[in-house]
Amino acid sequence: MIVAGMVKVNGEVVTKLGAKIEPGKDKVVVAGETLSLTDDKYYLALYKPRGYVSTLHDEKGRKKVTDLLDGFDGRVYPVGRLDYNSEGLLLLTNDGDLTYALTHPKHHIPKTYLVRVVGIPAYNHLEQMASGLILADGPTAPAKINLAEVSEGNALLEITIFEGRNRQIRRMCENIGHPVLRLLRTRVGNISLAGLRPGQYRSLSAKELALLKKSAGLGNLGKEPRIL
Repeated sequence: MIVAGMVKVNGEVVTKLGAKIEPGKDKVVVAGETLSLTDDKYYLALYKPRGYVSTLHDEKGRKKVTDLLDGFDGRVYPVGRLDYNSEGLLLLTNDGDLTYALTHPKHHIPKTYLVRVVGIPAYNHLEQMASGLILADGPTAPAKINLAEVSEGNALLEITIFEGRNRQIRRMCENIGHPVLRLLRTRVGNISLAGLRPGQYRSLSAKELALLKKSAGLGNLGKEPRIL
């Protein structure tokens, strides 16, 4: 956004990445919207439907996940991404420390997906996925792979990964010759998609948040989550 000239500080367009401000003093405007500081922290679980982007701005004018937050008066940001054609659990928060911890590869936060693929992978291919594949950006970390169902000549795989590369699940399945037909993320750490329908969201409970922070190496830091 800085490179695109969308950020202003005290009326001047910022051109330098890593520019610093003095919180509470400098006026920051992003894409025409003035940012304001708040001590309130929000933690949401959203069922992202297919056909939405996991970014706050889209040059193609496609629907954004934040468009689904009817009645929500805070400002939150997606933790990681789900592809436009993927669906399922997406966490959103304005807690930068938690976002960083959840997306940093050293914490190995598990993410579980149900993935319908073309055809039925052989057992040795599933073993290869579990032990690690060589992709264009390097080898994948070990994963958990389970053949959950076979229907109409296609397989449903339950895949749990502990890293978060771009389009990783899709690229792993393509690597073994079984492209993805449909991809649903069901869990991030201890947070489950259960109880949500496509487009719905909810606040995390204090217990869920404490466990999530603990798994991310943060402990129960900061204020209690604001309940909507």
